[in-house]
Amino acid sequence: MNHNTPLSPRPLRHLAEVHRRVLSTAQLRAHGVTAAEASEQCRAGGPWQQILPGVFLLRPGPPTSEERLHAVLLYAAREVPPAGVPAQPGPDEPHRPGYTEAMITGLAALNLHGFAAAPPLLSLERIEVLVPRLRRLRSTGCARIVRTPALPAPCVRTGLPVAPVARALADAVAGLSDAVTVRRLLTEAVRGGHCEAASVVRELTRARLLGRPHVVDAVDSLLAEGRAITEERLYRMVREHGLPDPAWNVDLRLPGGPHLGGVDAYWPEQAVAVELDTRAPRQDDDAMWSEYVRKREHLERLGITVVHITPRKLRETAEQQAAVVRTALMASGDRDPAAYVVVLPR
Repeated sequence: MNHNTPLSPRPLRHLAEVHRRVLSTAQLRAHGVTAAEASEQCRAGGPWQQILPGVFLLRPGPPTSEERLHAVLLYAAREVPPAGVPAQPGPDEPHRPGYTEAMITGLAALNLHGFAAAPPLLSLERIEVLVPRLRRLRSTGCARIVRTPALPAPCVRTGLPVAPVARALADAVAGLSDAVTVRRLLTEAVRGGHCEAASVVRELTRARLLGRPHVVDAVDSLLAEGRAITEERLYRMVREHGLPDPAWNVDLRLPGGPHLGGVDAYWPEQAVAVELDTRAPRQDDDAMWSEYVRKREHLERLGITVVHITPRKLRETAEQQAAVVRTALMASGDRDPAAYVVVLPR
């Protein structure tokens, strides 16, 4: 047998090109190649190479970034269907092997998500792959195993399962000590619209990374960046959906009485306020939420309608949020008059 010999009578034309080059021991066996034959092909100077335990590259030379990604997933996946699939795909549909309970994470995942601040895939010595905590796997070669109690739902990038941005960021930051790189990655996540600041902080908190000074500094900048972006989206929503101009970023106070709190937008004639929920999910999250609730309930007892909007809703459903605000403004005439409050710049 040589590298020009067909693997078996079972055809390979249903496989995408990379899946003809990177195969597992089980897939080779499904094509009639024994373990001994595979080892023979991987001898010194041979046409194949074993790049991870049980994973073979069916050509000489350094693996490409695409081949390394598939190899890492083949190594870490719990079950990979054999190369000859029982259900035949259509003539123009390449079969992609399933990568069960494994997904790319860390810097490689950020690269696949399109992060400009992420390094090139070929420059990464190891590719991180996320697996369930109880899997019996070890980091080896170009594969670095990252364990989690519960796998998130993967995103699909270039046909590969990839961890969501916030999770991939946390796994990347865990291995970084350079403050500039951490700040660039976190900032691009929010500024580039990949995810909200709160979801990033939530994952960093879960990974217990907020005790690192360079991470805390980057998070503070991230939250300020996220707040500014969310406010800009609120301005755009009001403008693009034809809502009347409110008083922006104001404090409300009873005449000669206590301070009622700040709101992001306020329509005095209709007594309607908008408050953006840009809380960071840290340890004091419950206390902060309780303060939000107390303030809203106090304002509503005074006859002021409070519309609570999260950054995610504002980003994904701005038209729907504008309709909610418009409805509140139109309904003001049917409500009892609100208490008079003093509106001050914040």
